[in-house]
Order: sequence, then structure tokens, then C-alpha cells
Amino acid sequence: MTQNQPGSGPTALRILLGSQLRKLREANNVTREEAGHLIRGSESKISRMELGRVGFKERDVADLLTLYGVMDEQARAAVLDLVATANEPGWWHRFNDVLPTWFQAYVGLEEAAARIRTYEVQFVPGLLQTKEYARAVVTAGSAGIAAEEIARRVDLRLERQRIFDRPDGPVFWAVIDEAALRRPIGGFEVMRAQLEHLIDLMRQPNITIQIMPFSFGGHSAEGGAFSILRFPDRDLPDVVYVEQLASALYLDKREDVDRYTEVMERLCAVSTTPDETIDLLRTIAEEF
Repeated sequence: MTQNQPGSGPTALRILLGSQLRKLREANNVTREEAGHLIRGSESKISRMELGRVGFKERDVADLLTLYGVMDEQARAAVLDLVATANEPGWWHRFNDVLPTWFQAYVGLEEAAARIRTYEVQFVPGLLQTKEYARAVVTAGSAGIAAEEIARRVDLRLERQRIFDRPDGPVFWAVIDEAALRRPIGGFEVMRAQLEHLIDLMRQPNITIQIMPFSFGGHSAEGGAFSILRFPDRDLPDVVYVEQLASALYLDKREDVDRYTEVMERLCAVSTTPDETIDLLRTIAEEF
């Protein structure tokens, strides 16, 4: 892997490093408990390392490589060089005061992704929100929070959207439930402007928006919103992100990713085509 590859980020590198360590451990039939004991830690610490959710100490990685039988100096150096790069903070580090720890990993993955596919039920996806709509969403979910903190959270959301300004920005494919588009977040004027913004975004070749219409009835994603992220490096596994009220799930096991990918394919097959999306967005905007 080229560590300075365009679009790659520290979080993605941590996931890559963790994935490599997991493969080495499993290939040598070493349990997480045994690996944790070697580095003066626990089984849960090894699990967090292998999922890329924590930083890495060079000494710990060096000890694990020895345990896993990696003795070739060149191979060891390649992995240990990755440790330093993976631990570097991303641009979102300056928003740590308003960024939940469980969401920090997602921002890094989003920054590194080559393709993002998402299904949203309640809101327009954050990467597609206008400033006014984002402020209304953040305010509604932040009762009692100071105005300055709300403004910081909105700035973070708008900063995330700059990935579309990059020449190597990701392909973004969203399926939005019709209910999210008919809920007047922030009032009629804010919502109408948001719908018109979605129509404008549809002109970008790397953004596709589909709508899951009321008329279809029940469907395969009634469990809720999720995102699937794919990365430019083939060694990085796809990651499914499922957000909860005060936490999130990050799934990268093949069977989990395949299940969510199948659901996404079904959603895309029964949702509006891009032309139908624009027509429906215009109709709803006129109603507002």
C-alpha cells in the first residue's frame, strides 16, 4: 500500500493495520487472549486494535509481529512504518470538543472512502445537507446545548462535505426514504431549499440520489439507516456503519458486509430512478 495515497486517512490506515495483524494472528492460531497477554493488555485491547479503533504503540506491534513469526526485517519495517502514519490525527481532530468518540472513526472512514452508499430514513444524509437544514437537525437533537457548540457541530458537518471538492472525491450513492423528504425540518422554507439543493447535487456525476417511495410499502431495510464504505486500497475491507442513539456499530466481517450489500441492492432496484427522483423532489418542494 502507498501510505500517501490520495484520499487515504489515518483511520483507514488503522483499519488496514488492524486487519493485517488479525490475519497474521489467525494464520498462526494465536488467540486474542494470548496476544493480549504478550503486550501486557487484554483480549478486548487486541480486538480494538484489530478493528482499528485505537492507536498503536510501536513496541506492541513489534512484539505481536514476533509472536506471529514475522522475522523478515523488510516486512517488519513496512508494518512499523505504517504505525506512525496511522497514528497521525486527521483534520477532524480540531473538532474533538464536539465530536463523539464513537463518530470519530466514521469521519476518518468517510474521508478515506472511494465509494459511500447510504440509506437514510429520518434525515437527508449529512453530506447532502444545507447549512440551514443541518442547523435545524443539530438544534433539534441538542436540547440545552449552547449556541456556540451548535455552530461548531454545523461547521463540522459542512467541513465533511468538502470531500466532494476533491478531484479524488468519493462516489456517493444515497437512497432516502420519502418520509425524510416530507418531514419539514426547520420549517417549510428551509425544507424547500434543501430539496432544491438535492436537485442541484444530482448534476454532479459522482452523486446519485434515489428515493424509497411510500407507494412501495414494506421493504428489505426496515431495520433502519446504514452506510457501506469502500476504499481505494484493495487490502481494506468494506465497512458497514450503523448509527445508534449514543453509539455506533462498525462491521467489516464478510458475511455482515454481504448481508447489508444485498439489502442495498434491493433498495436501489425498487427506488426511484434518477429522473424520477428529480420529479418527485420538485413535486414535494412545490408542496412546501
